[in-house]
Amino acid sequence: MANAQDLMRETIERIVPYSPGKSSAEVMEELEIETVTKLASNENSLGPSPLAIEAMRAIAEDVFVYPDPQCVELTDALSERLGVGPETILVGRGSDEIIHMLGLGFVNEGENLVFSAPPFAMYPITARLMGAEERAIPHRDFRHDLNAMADAVDGKTKLLFVSNPYNPLGTIVTADEVEAFMDRIPDTCIVVWDEAYFEYADDPAYPDTLRYVREGRRVAVLRTFSKAWALAGLRVGYGAMPEDIATVLKQVREPFNVGIMAQAAAIASLKDPDQVPRSVANNNAGKSYLYAQFEEMGQQYVPTQSNFVMVDVGTDSVECFDALMRHGVTVRTGEIFGLPTWLRVTIGLPEENATFIDALRAVLGK
Repeated sequence: MANAQDLMRETIERIVPYSPGKSSAEVMEELEIETVTKLASNENSLGPSPLAIEAMRAIAEDVFVYPDPQCVELTDALSERLGVGPETILVGRGSDEIIHMLGLGFVNEGENLVFSAPPFAMYPITARLMGAEERAIPHRDFRHDLNAMADAVDGKTKLLFVSNPYNPLGTIVTADEVEAFMDRIPDTCIVVWDEAYFEYADDPAYPDTLRYVREGRRVAVLRTFSKAWALAGLRVGYGAMPEDIATVLKQVREPFNVGIMAQAAAIASLKDPDQVPRSVANNNAGKSYLYAQFEEMGQQYVPTQSNFVMVDVGTDSVECFDALMRHGVTVRTGEIFGLPTWLRVTIGLPEENATFIDALRAVLGK
């Protein structure tokens, strides 16, 4: 009998399945500890809006019914919130699915995708899935090098990804930089503004990329309910893009792709005026605390516009991660991002941040 690997498509040979790291349950069982402070996945420990929880409970008895495949009510609510037409909005199982749809809808084998290095994992996965060339442009001082990214675009570039704020580094590109950059990109390339963390960005120079959607430019602006809205477990995100791009993606969208509870929770969340402000306030307080602690410890860090911070621990990040895990704290190692002495830590609740700092001080002898 032939081995399945001998039968699989050649274009996926280089795909390494995404690894979220060990779950808290796995760590507790492995180390025989009772609690774990998980600061590895940029989740929002404050949790979702009470309105979202109420909406999920109310609709729980209806889960035998297929969800609305068009997500009409959620689309209309997003349209009103964003000030773009409903025909420009596409809802997906997280913004990850929309990245996948962009690859399926637009990328042919032998074309290329441009993104920064280190990238969000879905960008190279999409390129490999479609048999496209990966053009990974090294970051410059922990920021996207937009000039170099524009230089990399040619007639075969279909998608160019800019995560803003930049995952995994937390920095942003500014409105002036974006305007100059967009002037250099041809209409044959779709610029994907991946704004999963945009609610946390408080820099007044943060760009309004939705205006490019309103102008009909070749862009797709992706956002999610996983972060500030704290619905990561439901997998619901959305994209705004000119109608002709959205029409193509609808041709490859799976039927009933967003569950009934996810739609209900997202709709209810948008009615809560306090959810995002309280998430941002907690994040800002935690960010200030971590900065102060890192400075006191003499650790370099990257000022962030997101809900995570990159910090240089001055030692092997995998060894530091293992030691922190034995103290009941999980973070993200930096070697996967080409930063072998750095950690990425999610900004959590005050007590979670303090637990992390206590553990880091113990591990580093500080």
